[in-house]
Amino acid sequence: MQPIAEATTPKQTVSFEEFLEMLDDESHAEWVDGEVIPKMPVSVRHQRSNANLYQLLINWLTIHQLGEAHHPPLQVRLTLPDGRQVSREPDIVVVLNDRRAQFTEQYFDGAPNIVVEIVSPSRPIDYREKFIEYQSAGVPEYWIIDPERKYAEFWQLDDTGAYRVAYAGSEGVYHSRELAGFWLRVEWIWRQQPLLDILREWGILPQGV
Repeated sequence: MQPIAEATTPKQTVSFEEFLEMLDDESHAEWVDGEVIPKMPVSVRHQRSNANLYQLLINWLTIHQLGEAHHPPLQVRLTLPDGRQVSREPDIVVVLNDRRAQFTEQYFDGAPNIVVEIVSPSRPIDYREKFIEYQSAGVPEYWIIDPERKYAEFWQLDDTGAYRVAYAGSEGVYHSRELAGFWLRVEWIWRQQPLLDILREWGILPQGV
């Protein structure tokens, strides 16, 4: 099977299994309606915001032994209510202990507990197609982070299965519903905060240590 970089026409369709064979450690792509969609390179600001948020999540998860967080490359295969399947590569995926069994050797099968997308100004897909897919597939929390505008949206599924915004803004405090006890200052996403300071604010380290 040819690699992602050598894919032929955009309309060529492949099975999910063929798509997985095309991937390697350097490949970043998604699979939608049988079509392979390469992911574009991201900005330095995108990577910084991703790294800052990933640090917060992985430390909380590790300290409290709640689960794990992943960044690309990790494929997430979603089955939508109409039976259609897509495979996305979110910027951050949080999987708590109760969903760890959904990992396969090559991908996560089903809805993670939290999906994070760091948006690109030129690609509104995170607000449209992916928003609908994550909502339809039952992802409990969807965080949309815009590092260019320094603006974050935190969406949570309600009892009807629809997303409701739990918090949106450039600064302030967001409390996760899915990740027990976890909260963050949104400003921490835009600028790197010393980890020891964050651990003190969380009450994990005593003040003065």
